[in-house]
Amino acid sequence: MAAHPILPPSELATWLRVQPTLTGTAPPLHLDDLPDDPVLLFREWLRAAAAAGVPEPHAATLATVDADGIPDARTLILKDVDARGWAFAGARSSRKAAQLGARPVAALNHWWQPQRRAVRVRGTVEEASATESDADLAARSASARGGLRPGDWVLWRVVPTRVEFWQGASDRNHTRIVYRRVDGRWQLAAPVPDSPSAPSSAAVPGSLVR
Repeated sequence: MAAHPILPPSELATWLRVQPTLTGTAPPLHLDDLPDDPVLLFREWLRAAAAAGVPEPHAATLATVDADGIPDARTLILKDVDARGWAFAGARSSRKAAQLGARPVAALNHWWQPQRRAVRVRGTVEEASATESDADLAARSASARGGLRPGDWVLWRVVPTRVEFWQGASDRNHTRIVYRRVDGRWQLAAPVPDSPSAPSSAAVPGSLVR
């Protein structure tokens, strides 16, 4: 295989390099008072983002996998979060519905830039009952229903096996809080700075504290 020539950075690459990053203001983070359940922390962060005026804090990027094993992502609206999982919805005729039918796994990413916060959720996907899906469709505006009938609209939930909370810092000593589902219970890894010189909290032996 021929080696690719080494080219100087493009004009776009140079421009991207000088764009500001981490321009938001991170809220106080109390690592000594984390809940045992990531749902509780997520709700706290979501409401904090809304209270701080973050635009559309309920928007999220959903990634699924297509028939060729290639990730496919799109932005949508979060419907609910409870012990059953992170809920979202869409048309049964959509590409994501076909992908979830073949491979019921997904990842969700929430990004609240003004607060330097992100949440990553990954796990299996379960379809809600027809009653729940119909209720979600009925709650949409008439224009949003757009001719959809009961049965054409589906509510799904990402049932998480891993939830990661990330808070950025201007000195790049970012903090990650990682919850993992093990034997039906949540385990919380001891949070550590996510800097190049610090080990990942998910990889620190013996770091599980709950």
